[in-house]
Amino acid sequence: MNKLLKLSNVSLNYTIDNNSINILKNISFEVDYKETISIVGESGSGKTSLIMLIGGLEKNSAGNIFFKDSEISNMTEDEISEIRRKNIGIVFQSFYLIPNYTALENVSLSLEINKLDNATKKAKEILDRFGLSNRFNNLPSQLSGGEQQRVAIARSVVMKPELILADEPTGNLDSENTENISSLLFNYIKDENASLIMVTHDNNLANLTKRKIIIKDGVISENQ
Repeated sequence: MNKLLKLSNVSLNYTIDNNSINILKNISFEVDYKETISIVGESGSGKTSLIMLIGGLEKNSAGNIFFKDSEISNMTEDEISEIRRKNIGIVFQSFYLIPNYTALENVSLSLEINKLDNATKKAKEILDRFGLSNRFNNLPSQLSGGEQQRVAIARSVVMKPELILADEPTGNLDSENTENISSLLFNYIKDENASLIMVTHDNNLANLTKRKIIIKDGVISENQ
C-alpha cells in the first residue's frame, strides 16, 4: 500500500445504560505521505474521536485502520503503543506537560523511553529550533501558553514521526501565538516531509492544509 494511512468503513460506538451511541459512522479516507489535512466540523461531530482512533488511543467498533502496511485496528495495545512512540506524534489542545519536569526534561523523556543516545543533546536541538533555547530549565508553570505549546510540539516531533496528529493545537492561544505556533508547525512539517492531520475550528488554520475533511454528525460530509 502506497499510502501512509488508510481508514476503511471505520465506526465508533459507545454503549451507555444499554443505549448504543454512534460517534463515527463508516469513515473512509486515505492520507498520502507528506500530505496535510484539516478536519473541521461542529463541536460533538466526532473530530477528536477520529484523531484518537488514528493515534490508537481509542479502539474502533468496526472497520479497518492501516498505518503504512500494518492494520493497527487489529493490534494489541503494546503493538499500537510501539508504532505510536516511533511513528506518530500527537499534539493536544491542553499541553499535558509534566509539571515538575523542565522543558528540556519533558522533551528528552520521549527519547529516553525509546533508549536513544544523546537524548539531552537532541532535545536541546529541537527546543532551540523552536526558539526555546533560553527556556531549557524552566518548569511549565514558568512558561507562557505559547511557550508551553511549543514545548509540547517539540516533545511530539522529537522522534521525527512520519505522521503528526494535532487536536486544536492553537485552541488555548491568543491570535499572535496562534500565528506563531501554526507557522512553526507547518514549517517543521515541510522541512521534515511529515504528514499532518489537524482538528481545528480555525478556518484560517484549516486553509493552510492541502485538504479539508468536514465531519458532520459522525460522518464525512465533504472531503475536498
